[in-house]
Amino acid sequence: MRKLIVSAFLSLDGAIQAPGGPTEDQSGDFRLGGWIVPYADEAIGQHLQDLLSQPFELLLGRRTYDIFAAYWPTVPADSGSRAIADLFNGVPKHVATHRPEALGWQNSHALKGDIADAVRALQHDGDADLLTFGSGDMVRQLLAAGLVDELRLLIYPVVLGRGRRLFGDDALPSAFTLAHSIATPGGVLVTRYVRDGEVRTGSFE
Repeated sequence: MRKLIVSAFLSLDGAIQAPGGPTEDQSGDFRLGGWIVPYADEAIGQHLQDLLSQPFELLLGRRTYDIFAAYWPTVPADSGSRAIADLFNGVPKHVATHRPEALGWQNSHALKGDIADAVRALQHDGDADLLTFGSGDMVRQLLAAGLVDELRLLIYPVVLGRGRRLFGDDALPSAFTLAHSIATPGGVLVTRYVRDGEVRTGSFE
């Protein structure tokens, strides 16, 4: 069964909204878009290369899909991001959406029915891992259903005070093991957490 890996840019107070640019997602009157940009460096670039080095298919919520579909197909041939664009443009893209508009990005497929059931079916069908970026609303549903196998969190040294959050109160209690972590020169923590069964509790008495 293939893994579901969630990759997310996270502020210290848990926000994930509009990390990449001022106009990426201004819903809720969010005005701090682009908060990861000042911390970009080679270490973060290497993390992304490593993440994309194994076979994967994209699993995206509709908001993130629309952002990606408006950008990645238009990346110029001489851009430093062209290798990533070629990967994203070519792989299958599974999209959680209830909107009637067609999915125009090549090799895109709308998930049918209940999102948790659809993702369970995907996990049992195919070999390449399912890789999710952003897609907070969808990820919260998948965490509630206990379907996330790995969390690849880049934790930035900023407190945003508002914005969409990654974790909701309905997440299924789950233990994770820290499998890898580094700190970049700019203070970003690059982490990989792997699901490790149920939450274990105890007492100091």
